[in-house]
Formats: sequence, structure tokens, C-alpha cells
Amino acid sequence: MDPISIALGLAQFVPGLTRLLMGDKAANVAEKVVSAATTIAGTDNPQQAIEYLQANQELQLKLQQELNHIVIAELEAETKQLQTINTTMRVEATSTDWFVRRWRPFFGYIVSLTWGWLMFSLGILIMREPDKAPAVIAAMAGLTGMWGIALAVLGISVNKRSQDKCVAAGQTPPPGIIATVTNKLMSKSVN
Repeated sequence: MDPISIALGLAQFVPGLTRLLMGDKAANVAEKVVSAATTIAGTDNPQQAIEYLQANQELQLKLQQELNHIVIAELEAETKQLQTINTTMRVEATSTDWFVRRWRPFFGYIVSLTWGWLMFSLGILIMREPDKAPAVIAAMAGLTGMWGIALAVLGISVNKRSQDKCVAAGQTPPPGIIATVTNKLMSKSVN
């Protein structure tokens, strides 16, 4: 069984752990959790550690205390990262430089125009020389990583700008997909 699945099994003892096992650092957090569980249970076998923990409330309490330290450390690191992002955004918003204040729409327009021009050009090429269509499609597939990153940055920029507009209008931005899923999982684990 992989460490993330094992850590999710251990999340029954510390529900706040579930959210951390869904993020970018899931594998790192899972290794810490499994290591703590096996150390506390006194076995090298993670499955056996779960069985020992389920049978012994004293071990469960020790595990909860240790996992709470892990959760707190991860949340503090996340908070620090968000503070850095927030500071950067504030500098951007208060900048008097025209370009710094408007890089998001500029980036959006450039990505949109570039993507549109590329797709139009490739479509024309495929229509004019259908025998080259497999090579063109293979070349387009090679651009997936580049476009994936560019479109992800654009999506985050658009989402963040929408949140900024909600805040400026005095509204609370709606929770994101990850927050919604986490809240649903947390409400089920509490019940």
C-alpha cells in the first residue's frame, strides 16, 4: 500500500490531516505520518502499525499528539507561503508602474492571441497538406507541457482577479474546489 493511502487511513485519528494529504506536499506529509505511526506503534510494517493503533487508545493519543505537530508545521509553512504571495500582490497592486499593475490582463491577452494564432495556423496547415496531419498533431502534443503551464498560470490569474473583485465589492469570495472537497470530507469524518 502506498504511503498516502496509509496516511489517509491514519487520518481517522487527526481529521485535519486529510486536507494536507490532498495537496502538493501529500507524498512528503504521508511519509512523515507513516514514519510517526510506525515509530509509535513500534513496528516497521505500516499495516501492522494501524492495527496496533486501532487497538490501543494510549498509542492513539501519542499518535494524535505527534500528528498534530506535523499538521501545525505544515500549516505554518503554508501560512508563510501565503503571506509571501499576499505581500507580492500588495506590492503589485500599489505599484505606480503601468506594466506591473496590468501584467495579468497583458499575459492573458498574449496567451490567448498566441494560442489562437497557433491553432489557426495548424488548422490551415492540416487542411492544405492533410498528409502531414499526423506529424502536425504529434508536434502539437509535444507542446502540451508548455501550454499546460501557460494556461494554468492564466487560469490562476483569472481566478485570483475574480476573487480580488469580490473582495473589492465587499463580498466573500466563494471557496475553491479544494476547499469545498476538504470541507465535505471533514464534515463526513466528524459525523
